[in-house]
Amino acid sequence: MAPSREDSPRSWHLLTGEYPPHPGGVSDYTRLVAQALAREGQDVHVWTSGEPGTQVENGVTVHRAPGLFLPRGLRWMSRELDRCPAPRRLLLQYVPHAFGMKAMNVPFCAWFASRGQDERWVFFHEIVYPWSLSAKPRHQVLAGVTRVMARLAGGSADRVFVSIPSWAEHLPSSIRARAEWRPVPSTLPTSVPAVALAAVRATLGPGPWLGHFGTYGSAIRVPLEEVLVPLLRADARRKVLLLGRGSQQVSKELGARHPELEARVLARDSLAPEDLVAHLAAMDLLVQPYPDGVSARRTTAMAGLALGLPLVTQPGHLTEPLWKDSGAVALAEGLTSRALINAAEKLLAHPEQLAALGARAARVYREHFALERTVETLLRPPS
Repeated sequence: MAPSREDSPRSWHLLTGEYPPHPGGVSDYTRLVAQALAREGQDVHVWTSGEPGTQVENGVTVHRAPGLFLPRGLRWMSRELDRCPAPRRLLLQYVPHAFGMKAMNVPFCAWFASRGQDERWVFFHEIVYPWSLSAKPRHQVLAGVTRVMARLAGGSADRVFVSIPSWAEHLPSSIRARAEWRPVPSTLPTSVPAVALAAVRATLGPGPWLGHFGTYGSAIRVPLEEVLVPLLRADARRKVLLLGRGSQQVSKELGARHPELEARVLARDSLAPEDLVAHLAAMDLLVQPYPDGVSARRTTAMAGLALGLPLVTQPGHLTEPLWKDSGAVALAEGLTSRALINAAEKLLAHPEQLAALGARAARVYREHFALERTVETLLRPPS
């Protein structure tokens, strides 16, 4: 049975700290959701910071104003929202640092809580700054303020979503009980034309090809090197392709430290989305170490799953049970580099297992993570 729709039409108003052309995962996600709702015939508006103006982009009315989430901008947004036909539904894309004031924009959260004339939903992409007794005083203040902000936004919301279940643990019990897990889909194209894939494979040449897609932050560079170097040394035919912003620099650093492997480590930095997924799809195995474990908020993992690619990664404190239960990825037995190497070698030794893993990845993505599942959830009344 198709999901039921609400009887009274509402206009959707997505509030977001970033939206294209501003880069970022929340930016891409918000555009995907806004345009998908518009394709369903919904009246969709996006409110974000930027050069002042209002444009209709692919069926979505985008309102931009400088300093939108600061007190002066909030007064302007209140007036403009009130001019839009009621009933209105505000869908807040919540990331503390996205709203200015050094991630401590309490006035904005109080404003959101005060909009009692509107239905208020909030999607927590991130929720609080981590607290530690040994942290610097300013970090302790930040941790406390972000908790106040989350309570203001979540406590006033009629419906609450979290990108990973563990975010709900940072909410008061009254809010936690009604938080819904809604994974973030891939923000890249989910299919590749056969001609484009063939062209990439012809350019790259024979493998096996090990791929990694990421942004190469400081926490990932060391474990990535600790895994890729032994995998390359174990088989002279293997090659590595690094994808994503910062990949070129990491490739140079690896080549400098391991000159004997330099010719087998390639990088493609800042590709257009269509080119990026064509290169991803040409990989035989994606190797994705994550310090806190794979989770549904990892859009780099989602990109691989959406394309039906075999992916080896590791569990951690943010990893949801679905990853182990579904078999969508190959999970190493622990967070060590050696465990990840062993899991990768096991797959590379059995091509039939690689193919089966890729097929499961595509199926699990369609069933649980695809954009269509998000739209179904948003358009279906809460259970």
